[in-house]
Amino acid sequence: MTAYDNNDTIWKFEKLSKKMSEPTVTINMHDVPVASQQQLTGILVGTKSNLSTISDTPVTDPGGSSNKGISEASNSFPGQRSKLDTKSGALKKTSRYRSRSLSASSSDSFSSASYTGSSSEEDDVSPREKVQKNTTGGSDFCVRSINQHGFGRREIEIAEQEMPGIMALRKRASDDKPLKNARIVGCTHINAQTAILIETLVELGASVRWAACNIYSTQNEVAAALAEAGFPIFAWRGETEEDFWWCIDKCVNAENWQPNMILDDGGDATHLMLKKYPAMFKMVKGIVEESVTGVHRLYQLSKAGKLTVPAMNVNDSVTKTKFDNLYSCKESILDSLKRSTDVMFGGKQVVICGYGEVGKGCSQAMKGLGCIVYITEIDPICALQASMDGFRVVKLNEVVRTVDIVITATGNKNVVSREHMDKMKNGCIVCNMGHSNTEIDVNNLRTPDLTWEKVRSQVDHIIWPDGKRLILLAEGRLVNLSCSSIPSFVVSVTSATQALALIELFNAPPGRYKSDVYLLPKKMDEYVASLHLPTFDAHLTELSDEQAKYMGLNKAGPFKPNYYRY
Repeated sequence: MTAYDNNDTIWKFEKLSKKMSEPTVTINMHDVPVASQQQLTGILVGTKSNLSTISDTPVTDPGGSSNKGISEASNSFPGQRSKLDTKSGALKKTSRYRSRSLSASSSDSFSSASYTGSSSEEDDVSPREKVQKNTTGGSDFCVRSINQHGFGRREIEIAEQEMPGIMALRKRASDDKPLKNARIVGCTHINAQTAILIETLVELGASVRWAACNIYSTQNEVAAALAEAGFPIFAWRGETEEDFWWCIDKCVNAENWQPNMILDDGGDATHLMLKKYPAMFKMVKGIVEESVTGVHRLYQLSKAGKLTVPAMNVNDSVTKTKFDNLYSCKESILDSLKRSTDVMFGGKQVVICGYGEVGKGCSQAMKGLGCIVYITEIDPICALQASMDGFRVVKLNEVVRTVDIVITATGNKNVVSREHMDKMKNGCIVCNMGHSNTEIDVNNLRTPDLTWEKVRSQVDHIIWPDGKRLILLAEGRLVNLSCSSIPSFVVSVTSATQALALIELFNAPPGRYKSDVYLLPKKMDEYVASLHLPTFDAHLTELSDEQAKYMGLNKAGPFKPNYYRY
């Protein structure tokens, strides 16, 4: 039985609807003799910190030494990331970069990489130089340490409990295998929530190869758990620029395997395939993109006539925009700032650059904890929304000398410039909640007159000659995925949306989608929402025949036109 019949406009949701170890040791210091306490404290405080630093400036074109031949086509992808003048993407250690000894508290994990404390950033051996095999003898992966898989599997099991939508989709569609023969190359954040999506896609019939879209957001234990389960995963926390592109290339260019679908977050897999493997790119059946940056690049490609395959814009779907961008960021911004800086929010002055869905979520969270919140905007509609919500709309220069926290959420570049940071007061926290790592001009902070001091994982002091210190989080990358975690429930909404977009593009009959960028059909958005309602014991009201006729609606939906703004 095929997924489509002659009258179907989208995949059959009605059919889906019917189907409906290691112990932890705790040390109580009161039970330890005084001498032993001193010895133990010395061990904790004296923990050797990793002095090597990873460059986290905008990831560049995959035209490094390992990818010769790409540079000839350097203009084929609009909006590509700028080039960093470093060797092998790694920032050289200099006398201007100091690393503080870790205290007992800062030796814990302050990032999304682990709640178990098993993630190690002190392993100086690159995973690319290691020979690793899982318990079945497989070696088609590259992760920090395959031995961490036990921790990762437990984190995945925890996430499953908070991701009802994607788990329900897996259960309902697994028998039909709607992604049979789909070969998906994925480039997204790799964490416990993404692992649920990866395992769901495979359960629905797909084969996958996966890399990370962010060098700091990978949970090493989860990557190990996926590799142990036999998935080709190429990612670890703290990749260099060269590693980043190498990992994506290993996913795209594999022996006896050629991708026919792309699931992207930021456009990097699309970028590499288009530039390095143009013939392979033309064979792709569809692209699913979930970030503002990646969608912007796709529209640029389409406008330039260089997009040769259909693409689905998941970022602007209702379920992604309203739930991931708004509700997820509303919670995760607080979590990341608390974990990384231990800041007290009450009374702090905060400026949030951008009042889209991410900016709205961040501003609501800050206001709820007693912050004085300012908004910067270029769009008069968003600015009016901010004003009506009780926020003062300003230019950054008007408040940059007095604010305590600066948060970017625009997707643009150089929103916070070196000039702005020169004016900020001592102790100001600077971080980014937009996808692009170019919003904060980190490149111009890597100058001889400034000193970088590592405080803890993903937290740096930038010290000015007069002694002023700024606190920069995640070196300008996504702070919520680098310094904390994101709510699994909201990721379930996004993951279900991504899975359905892949199913739609893969099963669509020839000619339905041309080489352009499309929004997710409204019916799919509504279906994703319905998958999550049982969690809240929510009961939908049903239209009567008379009501449906009066409104001109199908009783099964969709209930809103495509132009409706929720």
